[in-house]
Amino acid sequence: MTVPISVRLDANALHALDQLEAAGMTRSQAIRTALVEAASRRNSMEALAAEVASLEADEDDRAEMLAVADFMETLRAPG
Repeated sequence: MTVPISVRLDANALHALDQLEAAGMTRSQAIRTALVEAASRRNSMEALAAEVASLEADEDDRAEMLAVADFMETLRAPG
């Protein structure tokens, strides 16, 4: 099912749409693809932020990270 919508594009959005059309997409394809990709990126960023928060809260992981960093410092060349 498709639903028609109306949008007002600023200069940046219009330029991006022109680029996608130049690559062979129709306006409808370009807008649909952009919306789906933007939502996917947002979901990916939220999942990554949740993983980072989980790792930051994991004291064992933080201790191991510090131990590895300390070990790597022992391998550094003098100077």
